[in-house]
Amino acid sequence: MEMNLVEIRKKGIEALNNALGPVGMVRFLHQFESGAGDYTEERNLWLKDYDIDSITEELKKK
Repeated sequence: MEMNLVEIRKKGIEALNNALGPVGMVRFLHQFESGAGDYTEERNLWLKDYDIDSITEELKKK
């Protein structure tokens, strides 16, 4: 029997609920939220002051 995506999703939710209970199911599903923003752009802002030399120096200090 071939299922469409809606049926697969429904069966998956049912399986998670049966295996984990409603609270566990929700906690599991929250792990896969896509979030918001542009991670790559934000990461570049966080790391703009670092280059390979500065990272190497920090590692040597530790």
